[in-house]
Amino acid sequence: MAPLTHLKSLQALEMALRTGSLKAAAERLGITPAAVGQRIRAIEDRLGTVLLERGPAGLKAAPELDAAIADLTLAFEALERATLTLDLQRESEIHIVADPDWAELWLQPRIAAFRTEHPNIRFCINGEGDVPLRLGSPDLRVTCDDGPGEPLYSDVFLPVTGPDNTRRIADGIPALLMEGMPLLHLKAQRDRDEVPGWVAWCRRFGQRERGADRGVTYPNARLALTAVRTNVGFLVCGLSFLLEDLAAGTVELPFPAAQHIRAPYPYRLALREGAGKRPQVARFLAWLRDASGTTACEIERWVRQDPPGVRQN
Repeated sequence: MAPLTHLKSLQALEMALRTGSLKAAAERLGITPAAVGQRIRAIEDRLGTVLLERGPAGLKAAPELDAAIADLTLAFEALERATLTLDLQRESEIHIVADPDWAELWLQPRIAAFRTEHPNIRFCINGEGDVPLRLGSPDLRVTCDDGPGEPLYSDVFLPVTGPDNTRRIADGIPALLMEGMPLLHLKAQRDRDEVPGWVAWCRRFGQRERGADRGVTYPNARLALTAVRTNVGFLVCGLSFLLEDLAAGTVELPFPAAQHIRAPYPYRLALREGAGKRPQVARFLAWLRDASGTTACEIERWVRQDPPGVRQN
């Protein structure tokens, strides 16, 4: 096992112990739970022993790991302190861990404008980008939950589909336009009650008497929206992910935007201690807050009235 791979495996192991789950460790490290599991298995295979066990309260150290826990914790605390020190040598880098859908569908399409103004600033977003993932905490983290952090904007969830599908339902029964139509779902909507999907939307607004939970499930919004653009079906999705597609006419809203469900939590920004004092991070934060404010205004404009010049059924 190469030294860097060895360190990444130990980092995944220590973070899984610290947080108690592969999912929580993945969110902290900016990788997938599967990747965390793969890194832990790699070191277990090398040592020929199981290092983690699942208990009632989550993951815990196997007996073989007990003696090393204190050293692991101290080592990675020291690495995080070293990362803070080395930041002075990484003035042009910004490391971000964020909700994957938000990073792909909101941040990536907009960050090009920031890059144009600041071409020397380089990014690592969820482990990928201009610079490699570093050990230690990211400069900033963006989540959508009830945790701590500065609110950026609150999204709304509403149905969306391809242009051909709005014509398919035009002659349907007004109160049951979704009856028999192909519904698409996100895995998060299946796994987490707080993420609104078709079941919650139909419960509030009707349009389908049965089968609101049926249909194809996609692992992320990016893949689901690719299907939506090609008229595969109808999806309930965050409006902030749809704004550019709606403006381009590649997707349409089959119902008025007033028929929406507000997300229970806003997207939140959390900064690593001291990160905001670095000039490049301060510039990015100013841009991020401004862009988030623009998105918040666009969302409110949509839900209050239909914007002129944009097609909607």
